[in-house]
Amino acid sequence: MTGMNDALLDAARKTVSTLAANAARTERDLTPAPESVAAVRAAQLFALTVPRAAGGQEANLHTLVAILAELGKGCPSTAWVVGLNAANKSGARLMLSPAAQDAVLADPDAVFCASNVMSRDSNAVRVPGGVRISGRWAMASGSEVASLAMVPVPLPTDTTSAVAMVLVPASDLTVERTWRAAGLAGTSSHTLVAKDVFVPNHFVAYPDADGPAQTLSPEAMFVGGLATLAPMIGAAHGARDLVADAIAGGRAPYMTTYTRIADSPLGRYWFTEALQRTDSAMRRTLWVADVLDALPQGDEMSVTERAQLRIELTTAARECREAMELLLDLHGASGFAEDNPLQRFWRDIAVGTRHPFFTPYILAEDYGRLTFDVTPTVSLAL
Repeated sequence: MTGMNDALLDAARKTVSTLAANAARTERDLTPAPESVAAVRAAQLFALTVPRAAGGQEANLHTLVAILAELGKGCPSTAWVVGLNAANKSGARLMLSPAAQDAVLADPDAVFCASNVMSRDSNAVRVPGGVRISGRWAMASGSEVASLAMVPVPLPTDTTSAVAMVLVPASDLTVERTWRAAGLAGTSSHTLVAKDVFVPNHFVAYPDADGPAQTLSPEAMFVGGLATLAPMIGAAHGARDLVADAIAGGRAPYMTTYTRIADSPLGRYWFTEALQRTDSAMRRTLWVADVLDALPQGDEMSVTERAQLRIELTTAARECREAMELLLDLHGASGFAEDNPLQRFWRDIAVGTRHPFFTPYILAEDYGRLTFDVTPTVSLAL
């Protein structure tokens, strides 16, 4: 197992109470509460994947997973923003020009958002010194607390149109509050809007230029998968802690002779089933992180090996949902009251574990193709 940064994990634990106290406000306001953002920044957790040379933490994936799971116990939405910020900063080093990378790393504790969702009316026009862009980019998690954004634009070439990645100061963009979802509502995953914004050449990763790759390798894409799954594991653990307190206390199964749920053998068994699923989800996810941490830089895995890792993460996502259902069975209908954090954990897990990275039927189809050598796979990200 790769090393854990215990100091960072301890710093994360100390922020959980602040995140939990502001979780309802974060959801209501559709963006992380200022107090939560301040607590994360004070703990230097927005700098998790920033190189030490740039003032960051340079945390490995094992540490990243553990910290995001810890934050998820308090507020999954805030943990999600921290995770996507970490993944975006990691990806920027592979996708952007050196000058743009320097801009991203200039403030290691700043929030950096990104979107891969490009509307049909997005466009870019080459002009002297750079490009002018217009368009809309949805689901940019952290959009209202970010100072920089990375978005794709279609850029005409001599023969066709290719995609360029551009770095844009958030002050040059507007945010349309389009993310109003049943879960993870507080992630500020809104739509970025640009209207004839000038982007200088050094902030554009041109598709026809020598330099950084325009797309992430399949191995690098796992950072985003881990960054979105870990907060959901944390949410399952947060829900588990709430129900454990209720079980150990005076809560009794309705209309029974028991004085508390803990006196019921099957009640205890039901809880241990949830316990096993949350622990299994964490073990699977940390194992994937360890495999990737141990992979020598620049090495590639086989498509079968990548599929196996993706299935581990998809299984962990399903285990989070299964654990949540068991916990709600134990707690009862009062867990769905608006002032009960349990229902927020439930909704956040239901949404977050259905991120496209965890699409189970496509992964199952591809794994079957690989097993029987019916190639190529259908997933473009595998």
